[in-house]
Amino acid sequence: MNGFVLELDRAQTADLEDFRRAVLAGLSSRPRAIPAKFLYDARGSALFDKICELPEYYLTRVETEILRTHAGEIAELAGANSALIEFGSGSSVKSRLLLDAMDPAVYAPIDISREHLDRSMALLQRDYPSLAIEAICADYMALDDLPKLPFSSRRLGFFPGSSIGNLEPDEALAFFRKARHLLGGEGALILGVDLKKDPERLHAAYNDSAGVTAAFTLNLLRRMNRELQATFELDAFAHEAFYNSADGRIEIYFRSLRPQSVTVASRNFTFAEGERVHTEYSYKYDIPQLEAMSRQASFRLRRIWTDPDRQFAVAYLIPA
Repeated sequence: MNGFVLELDRAQTADLEDFRRAVLAGLSSRPRAIPAKFLYDARGSALFDKICELPEYYLTRVETEILRTHAGEIAELAGANSALIEFGSGSSVKSRLLLDAMDPAVYAPIDISREHLDRSMALLQRDYPSLAIEAICADYMALDDLPKLPFSSRRLGFFPGSSIGNLEPDEALAFFRKARHLLGGEGALILGVDLKKDPERLHAAYNDSAGVTAAFTLNLLRRMNRELQATFELDAFAHEAFYNSADGRIEIYFRSLRPQSVTVASRNFTFAEGERVHTEYSYKYDIPQLEAMSRQASFRLRRIWTDPDRQFAVAYLIPA
């Protein structure tokens, strides 16, 4: 079956009008903030793929090794003929480990970037010609339901990369509850979670020496210039990321290097020197926190795997 993208209602997708409204609202608020999902246009998604290959960015390397080691156990827990549904699929690199181990009836990737999704699905269809692919271009947090998937009734969700950490605690709980609804009473969720650790290790992971993470953050300014006729000068802003130990999270911003004025979608905004605009959080969890949040969303931990240094965890959650 050939892969194709199911177009959902415009109100459910991060289209240009969604972007414009979110940016204008975020720059008008105090403190200023723009939702992290808008970092992932085609260029942003490609830059994030490069981040995942950096030596400082241990998350992808460690999670991939956990999945490679335990993919057979995951497949055994999932059973035959499952529908593998990936939330925020990106390049679908890690999902290949599960596709190889599980041989699911259908793979349904969900991603906000249409261009990135199309490219990834073309590669997957080439490498897995017999795999049924039902690609969904959408913000997974805006989905009220999934399209009817062929050949399978059991849904297995996949949310890798510690993407759960990009959500505020109340948003993370909302995601768990949404996933519980979308996956149904017989479904399960495979979740990647970055664990709390030495702050210096965390700082290095989000401030790489090659500057790729900085380019990823500042790409949001490029996108606003391109799509919203903004006048950001990229060399007048800097990437800033640090670990907030009290809240257990990495905080990421772009920061103004001088007093300046910028036009965005015909609106004028002034920035003081040192003023920051928040773009992303990355919360770090411990296992008791994960268990507590799962229970609140009517999940329970069926199995959890970590690396030897307990830097990262992959959890298998089932309905409580």
